[in-house]
Amino acid sequence: MPQVPILVMEGITKEFPGVRALDQVDFQLCQGEVHALLGENGAGKSTMVKILSGSLNKDSGRVLLRGKEVEIGSPSRARSLGIGMVYQELSLVSSLSIAENIFLGRWPRHRSGSIDWKRLYEMARAELEKLGLDIDPRIKVGLLSVAEQQLVEIAKVVSQNVYILLLDEPTSALSDRERERLFGLIRSLKRDGMSIIYISHRLAEVLEIADRITILRDGRKVGTVSVDEAPEDRLVTMMVGRSLSEQFPKTAAAVGQPVLQVENLSVSGVLHDLSFEVGRGEIVGIFGLMGSGRTTLARTLFGLERAKSGKVYVDGARARIGSPMDAIRLGIGYLTEDRRQGLVPCMPIPPNVTLSSLRDFSRFSFLKRKLEEEMAERFVKDLRIRTPSLKQKVARLSGGNQQKVVLSKWMCRKSRVIIFDEPTRGIDVAAKAEVFQLMSRLAQQGIGVLMISSELPELLGMCDRILVIRGGRFVAEFQASDVTQEQLLKTASGIGG
Repeated sequence: MPQVPILVMEGITKEFPGVRALDQVDFQLCQGEVHALLGENGAGKSTMVKILSGSLNKDSGRVLLRGKEVEIGSPSRARSLGIGMVYQELSLVSSLSIAENIFLGRWPRHRSGSIDWKRLYEMARAELEKLGLDIDPRIKVGLLSVAEQQLVEIAKVVSQNVYILLLDEPTSALSDRERERLFGLIRSLKRDGMSIIYISHRLAEVLEIADRITILRDGRKVGTVSVDEAPEDRLVTMMVGRSLSEQFPKTAAAVGQPVLQVENLSVSGVLHDLSFEVGRGEIVGIFGLMGSGRTTLARTLFGLERAKSGKVYVDGARARIGSPMDAIRLGIGYLTEDRRQGLVPCMPIPPNVTLSSLRDFSRFSFLKRKLEEEMAERFVKDLRIRTPSLKQKVARLSGGNQQKVVLSKWMCRKSRVIIFDEPTRGIDVAAKAEVFQLMSRLAQQGIGVLMISSELPELLGMCDRILVIRGGRFVAEFQASDVTQEQLLKTASGIGG
């Protein structure tokens, strides 16, 4: 492994009102290595890379690049020093071409001042070829998949002659195949001498792609380890102070009569004659590869997609679901794959909690704000939502706390069935455990839970039964206690029949 440090951070401290985000943190990045940053939400990872990318200024400490102390101060200064940042939320302009995005603000021009389109496309093609990407640079970015957009974003940053690349949760919206393509690109950049700081909540992928791992907890550095000496359980313990075996806190719940029954549900071209049921207090998992139809199933049950045929029953009564309003009225709640779709990010916590229950908090069309705030305060305490105050805009909460706000919305509504689609996407290990605790608690209260996840350990750790979907059809059903990850993956991919 490379040993020459090209970046050294010493005693980095950063404070916000009432919070010390970083406390005397030391960090080293070597030439041509992938160095991962791990930690819970609020551990200081994002603050650290924002200081390096010039989005934030440190309060104290020093940064050395190739042995020389530097002050960064701004994103443009960071780029001039050779540091580039790819954020989780991409900064591309969907209406512009790939080439226009890669060289945004740097388009080549003729002497007359007009844009030299031929030169622009040649430059973009050269940058894409450097990364092994065979994409037409004239295509509009809005027509690309999320994975392709991410690769374009990386090409945009790399084209600015950076030698340190900061990646923040780069795989959060990617399929397994797309993730492997990204990893191939990262390995190629590493071979070319690029140094990469990689932030992720997914321990398995960190162990696959990183050379070393630095763990932060509560703004302090816990330690730095090489992947060779970092089994997953040790990393979890370093991050949150408890072992991996405690991450799936499922408590046995008595399974009652079916609260949700689906018979021969079909959606044109996507789902074909799906039949299943979820009992009161039961957690039923849905596993399938990307494009298998699992999210379409959730959206159809919530009235966001129109069913071609089939029947749905809630508590034994025929349910006609033509819109989300119908689903909500019937007692169906839905935590979407992208949690932002279930929130109003610019609003504080109380209106987000009562969003689906406004009739219970209004009189003669006037909102009872005090009652709304009392209900929100109850859920903040009950679900341990970490926030400075009820007035905090939910956009400013961590991913795990945003997920709890969405869940509190459905608990406030007293939903009888709650659909979780990728409930732990983009949240840290500790927040995952808390979401699972809440899921287990819902089951104990007799609520039926439908859990869709790409994470096999989560399905095996939390579900009673697991249904496997492939090509829009259920191809198998397993008791979670009687199946392995390998069996589920083979069944979902069609290997072995």
